Amino acid sequence: MTRAQTSATQAGSGLVLAVLACGQFLMTLDSSVMNVSMATVAADVGTTITGIQTAITLYTLVMATLMITGSKVGSMIGRRRAFGLGLVIYGVGSFTTAIAPNLAVLLIGWSLLEGIGAALIMPAIVALVASNFSAEKRPAAYGLVAAAGAMAVAVGPLIGGAVTTFASWRYVFLGEVVLVVAILLVLRKVADVAPTKGHLDGVGSLLSVAGLGMIVFGVLRSSEWGWLQAKPQGPEMLGMSPVVWLLLGGMLVVYGFLRWEAWLVSVGKEPLVDPDMLRNRQLTGGLSMFFAQFLVQAGVFFAVPLFLSVVLELSALETGVRILPLSAALVLAAIGIPKLRPTANPRRVVRIGLLSMIVGILLLVAGMDPGANAAIVMVPMLFLGFGLGALSSQLGAVTVSALPDDKSAEVGGLQNTATNLGASLGTALIGSVLIATLTTSAIAGIEDNPAVPAAVQQQATTNMVSGVPFLSTTQLQDSLAQAGVNEQTSAAIVDVNSEARLEALRVAFAVAAFLAVAALFATGRIPRIPVGSDDRTSGIPASD
Repeated sequence: MTRAQTSATQAGSGLVLAVLACGQFLMTLDSSVMNVSMATVAADVGTTITGIQTAITLYTLVMATLMITGSKVGSMIGRRRAFGLGLVIYGVGSFTTAIAPNLAVLLIGWSLLEGIGAALIMPAIVALVASNFSAEKRPAAYGLVAAAGAMAVAVGPLIGGAVTTFASWRYVFLGEVVLVVAILLVLRKVADVAPTKGHLDGVGSLLSVAGLGMIVFGVLRSSEWGWLQAKPQGPEMLGMSPVVWLLLGGMLVVYGFLRWEAWLVSVGKEPLVDPDMLRNRQLTGGLSMFFAQFLVQAGVFFAVPLFLSVVLELSALETGVRILPLSAALVLAAIGIPKLRPTANPRRVVRIGLLSMIVGILLLVAGMDPGANAAIVMVPMLFLGFGLGALSSQLGAVTVSALPDDKSAEVGGLQNTATNLGASLGTALIGSVLIATLTTSAIAGIEDNPAVPAAVQQQATTNMVSGVPFLSTTQLQDSLAQAGVNEQTSAAIVDVNSEARLEALRVAFAVAAFLAVAALFATGRIPRIPVGSDDRTSGIPASD
């Protein structure tokens, strides 16, 4: 190949990678943008914060439950066509959201249409990387695509804060429409794999949607309803929180789904997902690590903005700026590791990444003290970014290389299901731990504080049993002033709240560190031999 041909090939690969990375960035941007713009969006469409939270929940629910079905559709109609169809549906959803006059239209545009589009796009991205890059180049390609998604989480608050502050949140969604059109214009440059003949397993699709839907919905509602015991004023089923029954029911339905798929295989029919795939040690190892990565990542991304925006009372724009070091470290690691060490041991890289994340989280734990300021998050963000980048540089290639390339769309569906489950559970778990710790600490602090009159202690304790909101000092002072609480009592309650907030954040970060340490025990299923190595046999993971 001549130098000119090589340059042309590299340029073509760069364009393909940019298209797929932009697609991944687009899929992840919405939730992180909306999280900092909820109050403004709620006011614009005439609803409450709860209404916007419902929209976020349903978006996650639709996306997570349809991933497996979306991957099968991609195999049947072609990955590039599924990617394009998903973009069109997503673009229509974004435009509908941008012009939404009320919550109902917002739910149709964002939660439903964008969720359906994402379920077609995300598995197709995984498969298209496999069809457009050779085995030795896939780690870098997957690393950049995964980094684009993680960057969207990190810079979403910055984009959302800036656009909402200086213009309108609606321009974010109009910008998404423009990006969708730009991707569609160059989509033909992306090489496709011929679709496989087959039919969609309708029963399996319904079972997977129902099972995963019950699990994700239960997890997302856990902070409001409680995990086991129903919260005061919350719904109750047979003396317990509905979350318990949703999780149990969902797991039983998923088990039924797997048994149904196994039966289809035994009688020679085509399943939605071949259960034999889940017996592949390398694939299950990669899926477990994806789940763990997004479990920890979502929990940290939930707690860090709370520290910056509530405890330190930074604006959404300032909060986004403080998280930017994570994005820089993440991209450098995701691209740099495969480029500088293409033959690196994947298991070792993943373990180093997890250890880096653990160090970053522990630094956050240590930094949660009364004199803390925004500067204390910079070094932890660098460690966290490097760790996430290290994992991103390996895991996509590990999962897809576990099976032949014609299974890449199915692998993409399982991979994105694992990441969505991890992200949902991470946010819900860390959120529940944070609020529970805050409530316990605040009640204990008020009861033990002699500056708070007994009558106020009793009233406050009664009101806080169902959960203490994570309030800034300014918000709490305004609420106490409106309630007619005298200055001395108000100052004592504010001090208790300040200490309780930091204690809650310390515990939340400690739980995140514990989850990251637990993930180390699952790294034995990650192969030692890098993807693309001549020593690797296709579909067979390296031995321990």
